[in-house]
Amino acid sequence: MVLLFMKTEISYRFESSQVANRFLHELKDWPVNDVKTRLFNGGDSVKVSYEYDESGFDYTVAELDDLAEQHGGQEVSS
Repeated sequence: MVLLFMKTEISYRFESSQVANRFLHELKDWPVNDVKTRLFNGGDSVKVSYEYDESGFDYTVAELDDLAEQHGGQEVSS
């Protein structure tokens, strides 16, 4: 059996760097998936990258969108 993994990257913008940092901090021990994060665009945006197994449906993006929305953030093209 061969597992295929795909790297995904998604970016979110927040109203301030303080809020972006709160979002980033919540992802440090996030139970949904092992994600890598970094601030960009002056610190008010967070880029999230992760790998997922292509053999099933990936709920990570939906969970990230929900968490970002809780912090007033929205997905942006990076």
